[in-house]
Amino acid sequence: MNGRERHLKTLLFQTPDQVPLVPGYGRKSTRETWRSQGMKVMGNDYDDILDCAYAEAGLKVRAGRGDLWVSLADTRMIPQFEEKVIEVRPNSQVVQDWKGNICEIGKEFTLDYLRNAIDFVTRSWIKCPVENRADWADMMRRYNADDPVRFAPDFAETVARLKNRTEPLTFGFSGAFWQLREWLGFENLCMLFHDDPAWVGEMIAFWDDFMCRILKKLFQHIVPDVVLVSEDMAYKSFSMISPAMTREFIFPSWKRWGEIVHAAGVPVYDIDSDGFIGELIPLWIEANFQACNPIEVAAGNDIVDFRKRFGRNMAYHGGVDKRAMAKGGRVIEEEIRRIAPVIRDGGFIPSCDHGIPSDVSWPNFVHYVKLLAKETGWE
Repeated sequence: MNGRERHLKTLLFQTPDQVPLVPGYGRKSTRETWRSQGMKVMGNDYDDILDCAYAEAGLKVRAGRGDLWVSLADTRMIPQFEEKVIEVRPNSQVVQDWKGNICEIGKEFTLDYLRNAIDFVTRSWIKCPVENRADWADMMRRYNADDPVRFAPDFAETVARLKNRTEPLTFGFSGAFWQLREWLGFENLCMLFHDDPAWVGEMIAFWDDFMCRILKKLFQHIVPDVVLVSEDMAYKSFSMISPAMTREFIFPSWKRWGEIVHAAGVPVYDIDSDGFIGELIPLWIEANFQACNPIEVAAGNDIVDFRKRFGRNMAYHGGVDKRAMAKGGRVIEEEIRRIAPVIRDGGFIPSCDHGIPSDVSWPNFVHYVKLLAKETGWE
């Protein structure tokens, strides 16, 4: 059974030969820490890092490529804003990123850190690109679904190459809450839900239509294995807007996209949100999402309780407490025992519940990998 088959069978509550072994990923600071602690990999290829961890854990398994994240269609703004440093301060710098956000970041970071997930970057927001109707008019012109450059010149060759893929192919895009937050900023968006709900509805309708058109164009040429909606919209204990407001404003887009996704024959409709998602899962199930991630334990998510409450109406990936990984020893052993019943019940690909932070030592990571391999059938 190849990685693609294994991934889909697991999330669809079927019977894979083994549950996918996906320990999780560390960003730059984590990799640098691991190298200082004895990891014998100099490059950044994560398959090489996993192979190193597997070897040290005594596993006779090679890392698979995992999810294929191929740029099938560009859903970002075109044109993008100029990336530039606006002001250099004694201990920080004020910059404009490609999305048009103006923020303050540390002097140790380049603008690449705001474009790519190189590492975790703390920033102070100063100005977001949409503050009024004139800004909104300018933003709308940057999202023409019919612009031919949204599909790369080698799109046909890419589709042909992916036809006989052996790893799962994921197409991801921003959900309505996520995208409006990118335009308006978090606080301004939340206030606008109250102060001008009609304008919020207008922006959501615009994004809804844009993504419907992109999805329909894409599915004429290729059907990915997973369509993932990125929708970070939860705090540690609650969603950022109430379930009732979510149902009114956001739910219709989830439902409409899901109808297009399922009609095209995409096996898994997936959604991502950090924070506590317990009050959102019922809405996701109703919108026909089949899986969600990353199930952050520190935010109060209990995957064992979720399985009891929602049964096999929702599959999961993530769900391993990064704090337990950092403590290692008996703590991570207890964590794997805690989630083991859900692994065995199916519909769950266990992995770190977000990016692996640098306080997870290399020895503790190797130990965690060994535990995870045993529970998922790889040892």
